[in-house]
Amino acid sequence: MSVSDKQAPPRRSRARRSLVIRRIDHVGDPVGLAFLESPETNGEAVLDRVREYLGVKLKLVKAEVSHDEITVEIEFRGWTEEGTQMASVARDLYEKGAKRSALSMYRDALDLDPLNAEAMLRLGLALAEQEKFAEALVALKHAREFGAGSAEMLVAMGQCAAKLERGANAIAYYEEALKLEPRNFIARRSLSALGRKPPTPPKESGAVRSRRD
Repeated sequence: MSVSDKQAPPRRSRARRSLVIRRIDHVGDPVGLAFLESPETNGEAVLDRVREYLGVKLKLVKAEVSHDEITVEIEFRGWTEEGTQMASVARDLYEKGAKRSALSMYRDALDLDPLNAEAMLRLGLALAEQEKFAEALVALKHAREFGAGSAEMLVAMGQCAAKLERGANAIAYYEEALKLEPRNFIARRSLSALGRKPPTPPKESGAVRSRRD
């Protein structure tokens, strides 16, 4: 085979994405302090905290700060397609019982694409299953910031927060999960256990009932 016949190695692609950092996810940690700063009078301090949180792999382009959220636009370089493929293989391995190998592969996928929401979500769920609640909650917060938003994720965040004795956060996560799935049994039962009455789920419409009859 000639040199020209060899396939060139994949190149890192440069991309921009938006992330949403939420106040509720960062109560008491360094980036949470950014919400206590005034963007008008101390904007550079806000940006410094956000940069520190993002780390060296993600370049901050701009940030918009509100009371409950910081929306940031970031630039990064990575192997997005390869990261997605690796995350898919890792999930297959996990479902087949090769959990240790899957966890390692999820981390490898995030090395390729540091903003892979699926890899971060599945890593967080796996860590929660292993009762590594602090590490799992960090991963799940990142997954949420990257764009993941399922009731399954929010319930897992609630369970981790409850195990870490962060009851107010746990209640907030369960309530958000019920906004997505009003009849989610785990979220409803967990809210009751924390002393909060779950909201009454909406009634099914007559059209839905008639189709089932």
